Amino acid sequence: MTTLPATSAVTRTEQPDRRLPALGGFAPAVLLIELRRVLRNRRTLAFTLIMPAVFFLIFGLPERGQSLDNGRPVIAYIMISLAVYAAMVATTSAGGAVATERALGWSRQLRLTPLRPAAYVATKVATAMVLGLIAVVVEFGVGAAAGVRIPVHVWLLAGLAAWVGSLVFAAFGLFVGYLVPAENVMQFIGPILAVLAMFGGLFVPVEVLPDVLQQAAKFTPVYGVGELSRAPLTGDGVSVAGVANMVVWALVFGFGASRLFRRDTARV
Repeated sequence: MTTLPATSAVTRTEQPDRRLPALGGFAPAVLLIELRRVLRNRRTLAFTLIMPAVFFLIFGLPERGQSLDNGRPVIAYIMISLAVYAAMVATTSAGGAVATERALGWSRQLRLTPLRPAAYVATKVATAMVLGLIAVVVEFGVGAAAGVRIPVHVWLLAGLAAWVGSLVFAAFGLFVGYLVPAENVMQFIGPILAVLAMFGGLFVPVEVLPDVLQQAAKFTPVYGVGELSRAPLTGDGVSVAGVANMVVWALVFGFGASRLFRRDTARV
């Protein structure tokens, strides 16, 4: 009686490939999907693209023909301020979308995939910044169509400052998204942004506010971004206080969002 070698009865199974994806899963395809999802949200488009443009037509056009002390048009001052507002609403709403995904359990499902948490947050921030750029371009496009005429370098520098400064509110959106339940996130964010814009110098110049509010405005998250964005137009220069304001608030919101994110991921 013969017996087969033991090795012939053994079947080897291949081990699955468990290598992590490049950049932790951050990919242009995922970013494109996020952008499509956001741009299909009519409420988001109305608040981020249409409403600031309507505000400009209502409050900016009556000031056509008026000039600042340096001779630049007042309507351009209003346009830049509302471009900052449009960018901050856009980036905050995109960042705040994490609240809805958490409520639906989508973020929990993503954590079961090779997608790294840092890549997930980076995708959200990148989506917010792209939407913020679109908001600034739309606002400037409406301003140009309405007759705003300023030097090319003012367009570029003011737009760049409004867009880069909106990173503060992308961090703010993530912070609120991990802090507030999904059903309350937009009701919570909307009024706060309106109040910040009012007392931060976007809806009305800070100089027309009472002295107490003028001093308080310098500590709002909007003040530094607004000052830096309007500086190329007004020629007042960039103050250290304005830069510090923007950097400090970005760090505060970023730190708060990272702490809440770690607490959220620790539940899995």
